[in-house]
Amino acid sequence: MRSLTMHLKIIITILLVLGVSILSYQIFVLKTPLTEKEVDNLWTIDARVNFEVKGSKPVNIEFYIPPKGGDYTVSNELFLASGYGQNITNLPYNRQVTWSARSVSGQQTLFYRLNLTKRYSDATANNIKGDMWRSPISVVGAKKDAVERLVKEIRSKSANISSFITTTINIINDPNNSDVQLILNGNNSLENRVNAIELVLSHAYIPIQLVHTLQLSKSTNQNLNLWIRSYIEPSKSIDNRDSTINGSNGNWYYFNPSNGDIGLPDDQMVWWIGNDDIIKADNASRARVNFSLANSELTAIHLAKLTPDSNNLTEYSFYTLPITTQLAYQVMLMIPFGVLMILLLRNIIGVNTLGTFTPVLIALAFRETGLIFGLVFFSIIVFFGLLLRSYLEHLKLQMLPRLSVVLTFVVMLIIFTGLLSHKLGFEQGLSVSLFPMVILTMTIERLSITWEERGANFALKVALGTLITASLAYGIMGFKPLIYWVFTFPSILLILISFMLAMGRYRGYRLLELFRFQAMLK
Repeated sequence: MRSLTMHLKIIITILLVLGVSILSYQIFVLKTPLTEKEVDNLWTIDARVNFEVKGSKPVNIEFYIPPKGGDYTVSNELFLASGYGQNITNLPYNRQVTWSARSVSGQQTLFYRLNLTKRYSDATANNIKGDMWRSPISVVGAKKDAVERLVKEIRSKSANISSFITTTINIINDPNNSDVQLILNGNNSLENRVNAIELVLSHAYIPIQLVHTLQLSKSTNQNLNLWIRSYIEPSKSIDNRDSTINGSNGNWYYFNPSNGDIGLPDDQMVWWIGNDDIIKADNASRARVNFSLANSELTAIHLAKLTPDSNNLTEYSFYTLPITTQLAYQVMLMIPFGVLMILLLRNIIGVNTLGTFTPVLIALAFRETGLIFGLVFFSIIVFFGLLLRSYLEHLKLQMLPRLSVVLTFVVMLIIFTGLLSHKLGFEQGLSVSLFPMVILTMTIERLSITWEERGANFALKVALGTLITASLAYGIMGFKPLIYWVFTFPSILLILISFMLAMGRYRGYRLLELFRFQAMLK
């Protein structure tokens, strides 16, 4: 007996752990939405590329487009370039589209549109390791002396790579520093200051990359923002950087070149990385890019279907099935919860019902008719069925002929009730034909037998308990948030089974029995 109990506990534990593990994986790894109405922002970005071709010439346009992976996921892309050939190249940190045409002339316009979402992003997907060392940029004369003085000053004010970069940015942005002004040579533009930052950091053997970002805000004409980033290994100081280290467990750190702030804001998405221009045009002039942004809200499940990178969420889920099959599965998956309701009411509370799962079948019929109409029609059919069953009992018929007569009478009652309700204007009554006729027949038969064996009072209690149980089962089986949860997270059924197994060893008093034996306790 002890080994059997241990065996049961092991099964319950395995099912519980397995169910919770799968559920946690869906929520925290696949980022499956917890509610059906949960929405996410879907950003639509239009890039309009304009250029001019003088005469009739072959044209080759190279245009950087956002890399896949990272903080934002590209859910959809659209290229509009009529008359142009198109090729997409995956680079170490970027993607680039190349449009080419043999002969074009005049003003040309090409379009690129993409949709972005953050829900199904993977920040580690595009986390390519960066260099941990670089050679100094060549510089001579007074500018070289100024750079060396700045490196010495910055090293004394910083303790690690991150603080060295931040200090460098702050010093380069100081208008009163004579060495900085010597390096800038009167050009205080952001691009020139970034070049100065790269120059100083190179003499400390610190590599950086230029990052061009787009701010996710509604706009019709937006310019790209300039950031810098560096691949930094934890616990690395400036003095112990090793040229042979390629960063086994480092991370990219982003810096604002205007004020030294660390970290890329959530509303900034990386468009491309590097020192090159966003667009390169051969045999074309006045090439420029205009960005327009808009956002909309979609339900997270709909968004998952639109996002290729989230296929691991939908590929093996019920959402890939045809709609009619999905609706049928939703009903099937809720049956165990109706059964759970019966289990609680019978074993814990002590409610008597006709049969074990008859209330669940009745609850399924209530899904078609509605609860109120279902209760009325059920009561009418069972009432008249009991009258017929009582009359047939006096004829001393065998069970099979008696059940056949009752079944035929039930069919006639269903048809008559449906027609009568239709004439009275109650269209829900037409759904009464979906009642399981055999279940109604067996309900009448068993209720009649209970009446004969246990008396009218007990039979009415059983009938009332059946209707109450069926009503509660109908309520839980039709609860839309629960339907969504079970359909989206079917591993909940494993947790449900473990609970049912645990209840299988319950031998205590039922709640109604406490009132029944209250006098004995006194």
